[in-house]
Amino acid sequence: MSSSAKHICTICHYDEVPKTAVTWCTECEVFFCGDCEKPHKKLRLTINHKTISSQDYQKLPTFIQEISSQCRDHNKNFERYCSVHACPCCDQCITDKHQACGNMQLLSDAIKQVKNSFSVEFYKNELMDVNENLNKAIKYLTARISTANSQKTEAFDEILYTRKSIDDYFDKIEQKVLDELENKHLELKLNMASIVQQMEQRLHQIEKIQSEFTKMTQSATALELYFGLKEIEKTTSEAAKYISDLKESGDHFSEKNLEVKISSDLLSSIQDVKSFGDININTTSSTLLVKTGRKNQALCVPRSDRIKPALLKRLTIPQNMKFLNILACLILSDGKVIILDYNKKQLLLFSDAGFFVKEVFTFREYPLDACFVIDNTVAVLLGSANKTALVDVEEKTIIEEVDLFHYCYGVASDGKNLIISSDNNKIIKVNLDDMSQTIYKKGVEELFYVSLLQGIINGTTTFQNTICCYKSTGEPLWTFQRQDIDVPGRLTLDKNGYVYIASCRNNSIVVLSPDGKTCKTILSEADGIKSPWAIDINKEKGLMVVSSFMRDNRRDAFYDTAFIYKI
Repeated sequence: MSSSAKHICTICHYDEVPKTAVTWCTECEVFFCGDCEKPHKKLRLTINHKTISSQDYQKLPTFIQEISSQCRDHNKNFERYCSVHACPCCDQCITDKHQACGNMQLLSDAIKQVKNSFSVEFYKNELMDVNENLNKAIKYLTARISTANSQKTEAFDEILYTRKSIDDYFDKIEQKVLDELENKHLELKLNMASIVQQMEQRLHQIEKIQSEFTKMTQSATALELYFGLKEIEKTTSEAAKYISDLKESGDHFSEKNLEVKISSDLLSSIQDVKSFGDININTTSSTLLVKTGRKNQALCVPRSDRIKPALLKRLTIPQNMKFLNILACLILSDGKVIILDYNKKQLLLFSDAGFFVKEVFTFREYPLDACFVIDNTVAVLLGSANKTALVDVEEKTIIEEVDLFHYCYGVASDGKNLIISSDNNKIIKVNLDDMSQTIYKKGVEELFYVSLLQGIINGTTTFQNTICCYKSTGEPLWTFQRQDIDVPGRLTLDKNGYVYIASCRNNSIVVLSPDGKTCKTILSEADGIKSPWAIDINKEKGLMVVSSFMRDNRRDAFYDTAFIYKI
């Protein structure tokens, strides 16, 4: 892919005839003029090759144009994908370097669904998050520079006011403290301005990729898009890590305030004063909030084989409560567990050690589902009443009720929105800032339970045994159906976008890759799982809670409880 021949027909260029190219063949990786394109379209070997106009090719990002379908070491086409090293391989590469790698996929299989994969939407959102973080950080530090300027002015005024009440004898020490103020202010301002300049450079890079992103997804080949996304992954990860490292190391975002302390002896004992005052930079904790970046994630080729839950504990159910019908179980940010009991229409709170703490709330209507929202707030879906209640777990009160006007089945939240599955094949999005509602019609089977991460909606269709994935606008991305999943209950996601499903009828917990291609059973009846229905993951702590039937001994009846795992 020589950049010097981007506007010149490759075939004519070999004959030293500079004819303008009109198309680019994505498989031959060659530019054609109008005359050379004609035989290319007619030859049996190339008749089905995809071409794009040279103008469209030039609009692709530079790093996309530099991606080749041929191995640069051996000048052979890439045929396989090594999931161990996350790289494409030609036949010679396999012989030289990858003979010990067990899982060698066909490259065409690995990339064939990339344009409709979770990765496209994920990295689109990743670019938006990094852009937002950089803008927030720039605005924050710019505001701090303005504050430092105001503090400098206030300190300067205080110094001059004090100076007016004393003799010219103090001119020398007054100038000394003013110089110190100027130096400290300059130090404070230059440090922050330097970081702002670095961030603006990264922001320009992110905005450039964003501006080219839509064209890239429309015009790039699957191979180009596949490796282009990996380049975007690298860029966004570096930018996210850059912000995170700045915040976590050193005091780059600490609030450093200029202040002046006038000597208490100044007015009372002028002749004994040796200093006009001190200029200090007072540092306090940063109030900047940025979205957590994801580091070194390879979503295009998922590795669910690395997910191995480790049992930590199970909930201790009091003897008088062994009649629970658990429809939802949630892990709060402090590690405590919330149980939604259908039988007594209650929310129950258990400690992080697994012991019952208190009844949080009892509803008049039967609750169908619940999800964690933010802080101590839980959303509870009251299906028969066509509404959702926002409950403060600590205060044991309903702080808001949302009327839905539809019968609903499942609810999920990302802290900003509620996503609710409704009858008549609808998804309802509720904005938690103003409680406005948006309804999306999917045009597929009704979803029961739903989950939400990075604007991606996943849902179960219980009686069809399928898992569906949608964009935040309701547009379908993929559907998964296999015998590993039998009567799916609730589902949840980890921080990497893997989907965890409680498969009730075959007594198992199944994890599904973010692109909906592969699945693996990670817990089964052999692990003590029986008729699981509710499941939830605390993404920050890496904890998973799963409901399950159990009995203390063979003579006792089964009862509902929940197990806590580290994932």
